Amino acid sequence: MEHKITIEKLRQASTATVATCLFKRGLKNQFIQEVRPLKPGKPTMVGQAYTLRYIPAREDLNPIEVFKDPKHLQRIAIEECPEAHVLVIDSRKDARAASAGSILATRLMKRGVTGMVTDGSFRDSAEIAELDFPAFHQRPSAPTNLTLHQAIAINEPIGCGDVAVFPGDFVIGDDDGVIVVPSEIADEVAEECLQMTLFEEFVSEKVQGGTSIIGLYPLTNEKLMMEFEQWRKRKLK
Repeated sequence: MEHKITIEKLRQASTATVATCLFKRGLKNQFIQEVRPLKPGKPTMVGQAYTLRYIPAREDLNPIEVFKDPKHLQRIAIEECPEAHVLVIDSRKDARAASAGSILATRLMKRGVTGMVTDGSFRDSAEIAELDFPAFHQRPSAPTNLTLHQAIAINEPIGCGDVAVFPGDFVIGDDDGVIVVPSEIADEVAEECLQMTLFEEFVSEKVQGGTSIIGLYPLTNEKLMMEFEQWRKRKLK
């Protein structure tokens, strides 16, 4: 699978580490706002973005019968989102109606999709939370998406929680939320995040042992620099 090594590296990083790495590159607005996991404590979600965009529903074009159409874009997105990808849904930050429910989430899971994210809401949220399938939204909501949302495009650039998401971007989700890494820099960001994660593990060990953060975090003390290099070499053996 393309980018498999990048995905594995990002899976070891927290969204906080990724955010710091992106900030160093001048990217300050990559963390999707007002979105949280349906169930905390699941493994970190990492995959490339496959997108679905909604616009405000127009009643004459969006009756419940539209779901009978095999070409309905929400249904196509569920059936065509590739394995190891994350379905990212632009619901215009409107959580009053669901972006999807447990049946669609289960179908994605069974097809090998990595997870799903919306800046709106999911229905059947308790059922989705129990799936072996990471999902992130604002809050639960019962009404069908048809009441407020009309599927208009798939796998095009979208906005999700005030973040621009392009197809193929890397999406990382953990208990803190969801962050987006542009695909063009994903490989180098993943490698830097791996090194940052190792350093943070070293720092945590030292702080747990009573060491002051002065000279340690950030690392400016030469003695601690040498100690870290020896520690890192042992970890990477």
